[in-house]
Amino acid sequence: AIGDLNKDHRLDIVVVNNDTGSIDILLDHFEGFLNQTRYPVGSNPQSVAVGDFNSDTRLDIVVANSGSNDVSVLLRYGDDYFEEETRYLVGSPPLSVAVGDFNDDIRLDIVVANSISNDVSVLVGYGNGSFAKETKYSVGSSPSSVAVGDFNNDTRLDIVVANLYSNDVSVLLGYGNGSFVEQTRYSVGSNPQSVAVGDFNSDTRLDIVVANAGSNDVSVLLGYGNGSFGKETRYSVGPSPSSVAVGDFNNDARLDIVVVNWDSDDVSVLLGYGNGSFGKETRYSVGPSPSSVAVGDFNNDTRLDIVVANGDSTDVSVLLGYGNGSFAKETSYLVGTYPQSLAVGDFNNDTRLDIVVANRNSIDVSILLGYGNGSFAEQIRYSVGSWPSSVAIGDFNNDTRLDIVVANYYSNDVSVLLQYGAIAYEIAYASGGGSSLRCVVIGDLNNDTNVDIVLANYGTNNVGILFGYGNGNFENQMMLSTGSISHPISIAIDDFNGDSVVDIAVVNYGTKDVGMILGNGNGTFANETTEGVSFDSRPLAVASGDFNNDKRSEIVIAYNGRDNVDIFLAYNRGSFVREPRYSVGSLPYSVAVGDFNNDTRLDIVVANLYSNDASVLLGYGNGSFAEQTRYSVGSNPQSLAVGDFNNDTRLDIVVANLDSHDVSVLLGYGNGSFAEQTRYSVGSNPRSLAVGDFNNDTRLDIVVAYYGGNHVSVLLGYGNGSFGKETRYSVGSDTQSLAVGDFNNDTRLDIVVANGDSSDVSVLLGYGNGSFAEQTRYSVGTYPKSLAVDINECVEAPSVCQQFCENISGSYICKYACGYEKDLDGRSDRQASKIYRMNFNGTQSTVIIEDNQTHFLRALAIDWI
Repeated sequence: AIGDLNKDHRLDIVVVNNDTGSIDILLDHFEGFLNQTRYPVGSNPQSVAVGDFNSDTRLDIVVANSGSNDVSVLLRYGDDYFEEETRYLVGSPPLSVAVGDFNDDIRLDIVVANSISNDVSVLVGYGNGSFAKETKYSVGSSPSSVAVGDFNNDTRLDIVVANLYSNDVSVLLGYGNGSFVEQTRYSVGSNPQSVAVGDFNSDTRLDIVVANAGSNDVSVLLGYGNGSFGKETRYSVGPSPSSVAVGDFNNDARLDIVVVNWDSDDVSVLLGYGNGSFGKETRYSVGPSPSSVAVGDFNNDTRLDIVVANGDSTDVSVLLGYGNGSFAKETSYLVGTYPQSLAVGDFNNDTRLDIVVANRNSIDVSILLGYGNGSFAEQIRYSVGSWPSSVAIGDFNNDTRLDIVVANYYSNDVSVLLQYGAIAYEIAYASGGGSSLRCVVIGDLNNDTNVDIVLANYGTNNVGILFGYGNGNFENQMMLSTGSISHPISIAIDDFNGDSVVDIAVVNYGTKDVGMILGNGNGTFANETTEGVSFDSRPLAVASGDFNNDKRSEIVIAYNGRDNVDIFLAYNRGSFVREPRYSVGSLPYSVAVGDFNNDTRLDIVVANLYSNDASVLLGYGNGSFAEQTRYSVGSNPQSLAVGDFNNDTRLDIVVANLDSHDVSVLLGYGNGSFAEQTRYSVGSNPRSLAVGDFNNDTRLDIVVAYYGGNHVSVLLGYGNGSFGKETRYSVGSDTQSLAVGDFNNDTRLDIVVANGDSSDVSVLLGYGNGSFAEQTRYSVGTYPKSLAVDINECVEAPSVCQQFCENISGSYICKYACGYEKDLDGRSDRQASKIYRMNFNGTQSTVIIEDNQTHFLRALAIDWI
């Protein structure tokens, strides 16, 4: 490939080395090219392309690695260097790669031709140098080359693929949203190996040219401008043409063709007449077994030149053009072993074209920076995947710097090399002792403005507090007893008695009660009291809110083993009275609150594990509720959340379905009723979810964690109630719980996940465009169950918290904590869920999820004086 890699206004060259698994870059200088710079990529790089993938005005590189079945993306981070590759899995094995903006978001995307799986992979770019998971589209037999262009003049990019064994090309018209219609195929010559596009008859409609290795010719298909093409016209070239490119070589404003001939070690140049026909070939000698060709002006004389990757001589040939359709004798530059594909671009922003080469056998890419006089610097090489077969360039992270993507043949992935260094960030963490830790929450418990940690220690029957120093370090744990065999499993913190001091509420699984630990504001606490709230069964899920508009919190409780809910109201000093019970579905497992009918009164939604539905109970505003309305969801719903997913100011519901491996979205009509579910497939056994705006488009997105899984899925919302396909991010083993928040103060939401089996937490920093950096893992105690996030702005809180928190005295009062739920088999290991706490209009409101053995919900109001 060709491009100005160092911004010296000179074209440089990049070559793929098939045998060494690398690419070589040759920089152009005034008297020729500098020696190659080599970069390792994947195994057997086959194809290379260039583009600015991160919008930093610097060209980056993408390489297709046929040996490792991936593509390598190398981002440029300085004038002369590339970041270590990032690789993305694609089909088997990738042979060719190209770039273009397929969803009209001004961010470059990648398309890869997979020769054995007979499809193309499209990877949508996030504009920061990272890419979404591939989407595949079927094409013909053994696709060997891919190119892009607007074939139907609808301003949306389309794809054309050369199919080696079916002797045709596939055209896939784009919808402009990153997806494509099914292929239409057109016959060409024997064993088409390379494809390029251009307007050959000056009718402003794109045409196609294909190099046919088996019939020793090229096929030209003229486009009608509506996405269809006329019958091929064929022109003879040398034996086994393997690559084709187009350009105006004689400055007559008509496109010409150049083809490399594998078996005759030369290139054929066919000058165009401007009417879709071409003259006879003229040949120019190059190195042995030429495999790829690209064009560009390497010496800034306004005349196009040619660069060729020579497969058997570990070098590239540069032929400078005279501007009349003829070329000077080749000049060779060393690259990696078995250069397979090349692309050109300006990688160091010196306005001079550079070259990137995918080296198949040395498993890397070579960068040759151009001097602008037709010569290049020595190669710099970057590792990519196994057998890199194709390379392309573009700005993948919108930093105006060109990045590189490589298709890796054998590793079935692509490598992305970004042009800047890795993001440096620091995350502080703390782990504490305590037997069978069940829950963790955070807040300032001693009024020193530093965040502290509160732990529910199930096995040792106490609450642990770790006071923070404000620098990420914490004091040793202070223990507060909750009583013999109390087994605390869920905690919440807030001011429960109106003295402006933070207190602790504890739900005790063993003694079936709720304890209160009042704070003194200096880090000391009174003994726990448990009067007022006790249950005849162990609580499963608890939520609270002001259900009767008396500025007091009521509590709604679900129990394991009963198919109804209880509402409890409280009097002044913590004594309670039972209100009527409300039936729900079988085994209510998760609960949330929100105003579903826009009457300013809180309502309740419950996920019923065994009846596979959700119960909605509308509140009358006096502490009582209407009978449930049930809505079908997936199999074994285990977690739910609420939010406005279609931006109509009406609350909607999302449910994680453990056994149907999907999430259900129920859009609210704003009158308390909901549309039928829409389900979105995710991974196996989703157990926990959260919502937030991960790409800063004012549309809520979803993140899901899995029972026994080692990844999380992010589904970006379109703002109309629908969601895109999941994008997965690796985390630790057996994810238990997740939370979202801005952990590095960059105004972008991040994700933290508790990993049970690997005994650590994974932090995924968000780029603010819906994608996330690779996880950073931090060791914690054995089998972490629960997470908490400090939230000090309402806009960053979970949606149920957003609904009710207000600006009080110039700052938002909005916190959340967490609990857990019992596994289906009744074992003692449990998964975490959440407790939301809000303080609005001076009234505390809390949502709690916890474990018990009953089946109904109970609400309580507490008036503290």
